[in-house]
Amino acid sequence: MKNGEAPIFLRVTISGQQDEIRIQRSVPVKLWNNQKGCSKGKDRASVELNSYIESLTVRLYRIHKELLCQEALITPKHLLIKLFSKEERRTVLGTMKKCMEDWTALIGREYQKSTLSRYGNCYESLESVINEFYKKEDIVFNELNGEFIDAFEMHLRIVRKLSQNTLTKYMSCFRKIIGIARDNGWLTFDPFVGKRKRLFRKEETCPTFLTLEELQRIISKDFSTTRLEHVKDFFLFCCLTGMSYIDVTTLLPVHLCRDNEGQLWIHKSRVKITAAKETCTSNVPLLAPAVAILEKYKGWDPENPDGPCLPVPSNQKMNEYLKEIAVLCRINKRLTVHQRRHIELSLSLKQNSLQRFVS
Repeated sequence: MKNGEAPIFLRVTISGQQDEIRIQRSVPVKLWNNQKGCSKGKDRASVELNSYIESLTVRLYRIHKELLCQEALITPKHLLIKLFSKEERRTVLGTMKKCMEDWTALIGREYQKSTLSRYGNCYESLESVINEFYKKEDIVFNELNGEFIDAFEMHLRIVRKLSQNTLTKYMSCFRKIIGIARDNGWLTFDPFVGKRKRLFRKEETCPTFLTLEELQRIISKDFSTTRLEHVKDFFLFCCLTGMSYIDVTTLLPVHLCRDNEGQLWIHKSRVKITAAKETCTSNVPLLAPAVAILEKYKGWDPENPDGPCLPVPSNQKMNEYLKEIAVLCRINKRLTVHQRRHIELSLSLKQNSLQRFVS
């Protein structure tokens, strides 16, 4: 007893078992109502003390209810530990940021840079909506609800102006973080319930095709700048082989081989960008114009003769320069590296019909 005040203990009794803990509060002995378990005072200190005691009681009953639902072992000591637990609070943005930091070390093995970039964009959108919806910098997982998911969806559609398929990718990023929280017991419900069909549907897209006539415009066009000439050759090589940007940028002399008839082939393993990160081997016969492109750049890097067969700028620069090529060739379509897969051109065409491609 100090200054006429006594410390207050919280005691829990379950099936005859008892445990107690000091709640770091004290009260003048003459003001304590032992029967009601509260202060009899009307002053500010007494009111605040009674409010604190009431909040502890409410939280204790809530924890007891949660443990009952989980069919967990319930003891007085376990309840008091849960009540005064100082475990780290698991927040939505905090968890997502930690995951992205961990995944950065796995780039090239489990994740692609583009995937982590999408998670970063999703994080920024979540941060904005949490601040607007909850008026907080971050929230714990159990604060999530269906109304917030709707607000996040509207932000992606209206503010970010995402298409349905891109929105689905962002929602999938968020869903993965929700899955991690549920697996670790930080979230006991699924905030996406009833919304999956709408949020995770994919729409069929209509790719823009490049016609043979449009392709021939690019072939016959001479460019005065080296950068456009390089991009033109790279684009045509992709068209003639059907290979992706990453496959061509990693094409090495060792991947080239000849068959019994002397025909040059590309024999190369490629990475399929799928969830399983599977690999497969592609065998591509090279038409004469494609061989001519390889010959044109043979030995382009004397310091690395076993390196990439073609000099290639970044994917972003490639698409930027292809826009210039489209304008110069009077092609009123959005020309990209990926679009070389959507060309109305059959590889079964005879080589003599393609001789004008590249000399």
